[in-house]
Amino acid sequence: MTASYIGRFAPTPSGHLHFGSLVAALASYLDARKAGGRWLLRMEDLDPPREEPGAQMAILKALESYGFEWDGEMVRQSDRHEAYQQVIDRLFSQGLAYACICSRKQLEPYQGIYPGLCRNAGHDTEDAAIRLRVPELEYHFIDRVQGEFRQHLGREAGDFVIRRRDGLYAYQLAVVLDDAWQGVTDIVRGADLLDSTPRQLYLQELLGLPQPRYLHVPLITQPDGHKLGKSYRSPPLAADQAAPLLLRALRALGQQPPCELDDANPRELLDWGSRHWDATLIPRTLTLPEAQIR
Repeated sequence: MTASYIGRFAPTPSGHLHFGSLVAALASYLDARKAGGRWLLRMEDLDPPREEPGAQMAILKALESYGFEWDGEMVRQSDRHEAYQQVIDRLFSQGLAYACICSRKQLEPYQGIYPGLCRNAGHDTEDAAIRLRVPELEYHFIDRVQGEFRQHLGREAGDFVIRRRDGLYAYQLAVVLDDAWQGVTDIVRGADLLDSTPRQLYLQELLGLPQPRYLHVPLITQPDGHKLGKSYRSPPLAADQAAPLLLRALRALGQQPPCELDDANPRELLDWGSRHWDATLIPRTLTLPEAQIR
């Protein structure tokens, strides 16, 4: 890796940061800093109905209190709607996207894989979702931690939504456009997004955008197997717990901070992590139970 490395952390303001968020943020931060690269911050505020009031400010405060320093100004996806719409208009005019008026109830039997009901119906875009036509092809990539990942887009994903019926832009489109716009070379994020990556590879190919390198870290899970979230056992990151939680996050990522760092402050922990980061030590697993992390 070279100094041209550009990484990013892109939280969703549907809630405060928790320990699982910290693990993902720390991995992306240390990977960028070890490479001598830049680390950007992007607020993925695409879904106002799900946004928790005050969450954006709380996320920024948490990152600052834990010692994270990002490069440049924070970007908000809510400021990028015009760019998303231009691409949707282009894909629609090229016949690569189409309007879909299917209801959730209609799609229930298909278990999340769209069967193409509206593919050739020629619906108007008014009060409709916009879906991207996917090819009957398998996409694969080599993840830096998880190894090779393959997915047949037609059979395992189906034509996916790039703008919702309520007019809100979909994550799959926005993330691809924003990563390319910001020049992101390396995407480090949670393994819950691993199976989204082939759809993003297809969009990158379709739009002539470069393909970043990917690293998906294990998802920190609750005892019942669900990922940490706003509910059960997922308290917001407390400012006075920065040092012990950073140490715990380092260990979750397979790093081995020496015992003399037990009394270090957040800045010292991040500096040590930046110098000693070794992505090959990250556990090669999709999930990591929180209870197992010491």
